[in-house]
Formats: sequence, C-alpha cells, structure tokens
Amino acid sequence: MNSTTNDRIEAVGGPAKSHRTSNHSLLSLFTGAGGLDLGFEAEGFRHLAAVEIDPWCVATLRQNRPSWKVLQGDARTYEPSSDLAPDVLLAGFPCQGFSLGGNRDVDDDRNLLFREVVRVARLTRPRTIIIENVLNLRTMNFPDTGRPFAEQIAEEFRQIGYSILYDVFRVSGYGVPQTRRRFVFIGFRGKPPSGYHFPLPDTETTIRSFLYELGQNTSIRLANHDPVWGFESAVHVETGQSFPSNEEIVPVRFSRTASDGHPVRSFDEPFPAVDTATVWGWAQGHVTAQRVIKDRTQEKYIRNPKADVTLWRISAPEAAVTANPPGTFRAT
Repeated sequence: MNSTTNDRIEAVGGPAKSHRTSNHSLLSLFTGAGGLDLGFEAEGFRHLAAVEIDPWCVATLRQNRPSWKVLQGDARTYEPSSDLAPDVLLAGFPCQGFSLGGNRDVDDDRNLLFREVVRVARLTRPRTIIIENVLNLRTMNFPDTGRPFAEQIAEEFRQIGYSILYDVFRVSGYGVPQTRRRFVFIGFRGKPPSGYHFPLPDTETTIRSFLYELGQNTSIRLANHDPVWGFESAVHVETGQSFPSNEEIVPVRFSRTASDGHPVRSFDEPFPAVDTATVWGWAQGHVTAQRVIKDRTQEKYIRNPKADVTLWRISAPEAAVTANPPGTFRAT
C-alpha cells in the first residue's frame, strides 16, 4: 500500500522531539497529518503503524516521519498482523457527517467508521483506546437505537470488554491558543486505573507567545505569511486615515462575519476555532469593527435570506493580504 502521489510535501513537523522514553507502543487509524501520533511520540511512545487513506496525508507523513510505517488504504480493509499488540490505539475517524461545518447527515456512511476502531481493538486488544472527534456526537442520534452517537460508540466498546470515559475539552485550557472544543473518548481494557480522571484545565492559553512577534516584526519572512498590502474584501472599509507608525498590528478575522465573536482579536485571548472557512490576517491603523444589518434581498452571497443576524464590518485605512492567513490591512 504505497503512496500514489510523487509530489514532494514540504516537511513542517520537523524531527521527533521526544523528551521522554517509554516501552509503550501505539497504532493509529485515520491518522490524517498525525497530530495524535505526534503527541504520543513526544512522550516517547514507539510508533508501530499509521493507517490513512488520503494520499496527501500519506505523503506528508512519509516526508515528515520516514521512520514510521505508514500504510495507505481504507481502514475498512486494514487487517493487523496477528502479533501486533499496541499499548495504545489512536483514532480520529471522519467527522463530516456529524459536524456543523459539514453536512450533519445522520445517514452519512462515514458515521459508521467508528466500528473499524472497534474491530481493530477486538483484534489487537490494546490496553488503551483514544478517539477524538466533534461535539455533535452528543446530540446526533444513532438511527438504529436512538442513542446519541457518543453513547452508541461507548456501548460498542463496552461489549468487547472496554471501560469508556468521554468528555468535552476546550483546548485553550490545555496549552493550545484556541477556544476550539473537542470530544475525547478514552477506553481501558477492563477497569480504569485506580484514581484515574481526565486532566483538569489550566489557565487559558493566549496567542501572545505564539503570534505577537510574527505580527510586529515585519522583517520576519515565513512561507505564506509575508503581507502584501492592498487587500480588498467585502467586509472592510478603507478610511484613508493616518496613524502612528508604531501602532500595534493586530490579528483580524475576514470571514465568518456573523459568528465567533469580535473580529479584531486581542493577543491576550485565545483564537476562536480556525477552520478552512475562516480567513485571518493582520491589521494596523485605528482598526475598528461594528455590527451592521445585511440587505438579504440585494447583496451577494446570501445563504439564508430569512436569517436576521447582524454581521461584523471592519474599518481601517488601507488593506493588505498574505497567503496564509490571507487577510491583512494597514494604514499609510
């Protein structure tokens, strides 16, 4: 099961940065770009195999982690060897059928892929199973039983001998500078260890130590992050005002203008959840934002003519753009 793409993916993960050693091992399904795996690698876990269907993800994993055994293929056809005995089984099965960012379709075939994790767990008997997914597993019901998907998943693992705990985690309490929330299952073969509990959140992680220097030091050159001033969009107005050249450059959201809070963000807060529909950038020069009412009978890009939400509109003297995040503006 080799990669079908010959395109070179630029390494972004860097070398392994394990600060501990461990005799424990892991197997991952629906590996994606390897985020779950990297966390366990950092704790010294030995990587046995990663199963992923997407050729770009596979190419990225092989580029960044040539020592890993990366298997390209459908998890439904994956058959682990009889002697494979991982301590931990990781899985981030597809969320599109559950997510508000997707179709939220109870009949999406991908909603049943959690059963491949159950199947592989039955075959390999890992000591621990960890699954990550979206919040809507709590609210969408499994068609055959009427249970929430979260409880259905837990029950199917219980039937093969695992104790299942699950909860929602706001990641800004765990070292990630986002308000994003994730649903996490952890299963133990048999009973959980005595006294085990989920980690408690720490103080909220802000974006200052991650992004402040990148925003203020315009001499920093990073691929896809060099601002090109002159950006135009439907959600900001150029005012032509002057401003002090040493005014702080701030991060701004240029899309999803009806949600996610104020679009001009403070460095002393976490970001709201960032996804493929969100355009972020930098701004400088008396940057303000206010709520406005959109004319849903005349204006462009109306998805729901009956909605009555107000939208954010941003005001600044002049605009600019970077490739990623692809929106910045600045006064002259």
